[in-house]
Amino acid sequence: MHITENQLKLITQTASQEAIKAYRDYKEKQDKEKHDRRLRNTKLLLKKYRSFVLHCEDVRLDIKKLEKPKEDLIEELEENEYAVESIKRSKERTLIMVEFIKEMLAVYRTLCEQSSKPEEQRRYDIINKMYISDQKYTAEEIATCHNIEVRTVYRDINKACNTLSGLVFGVDSVKFHK
Repeated sequence: MHITENQLKLITQTASQEAIKAYRDYKEKQDKEKHDRRLRNTKLLLKKYRSFVLHCEDVRLDIKKLEKPKEDLIEELEENEYAVESIKRSKERTLIMVEFIKEMLAVYRTLCEQSSKPEEQRRYDIINKMYISDQKYTAEEIATCHNIEVRTVYRDINKACNTLSGLVFGVDSVKFHK
């Protein structure tokens, strides 16, 4: 069987187009997974926010204690120096992360307060009541407070998390649409 030059050209063109399409589909899937992962991470940070704050209340003192151990523990600590340094770094990272989250929540609050849309202001209040405030609220209590459906509470959380993901992860969190 003999393939003409035109047939070969057509086969090459079709194969190239299919390869480009497959690559674009693959990249879109990767970008979506990256975006979804950042959104999940933002939600996870919010869900763990209160426990991080509690953990950080005494972190500065803990770090100082780890830096200046008691004399009778020096020998033992030298043997476990790596473990102590690892604990110290973990505490420092948690403290830095909590401070960063607080700053981004403050930025988000400002954005919502400056918005002329009441739903933006409601979204901040929902995030605050659900994850940040000292008093914990359920989705049902928040829905009653705002006279909305429980499903709307969760939709607002998702929309707020999209905005917060942009603040927390920067331009990497933005999903560009064509």
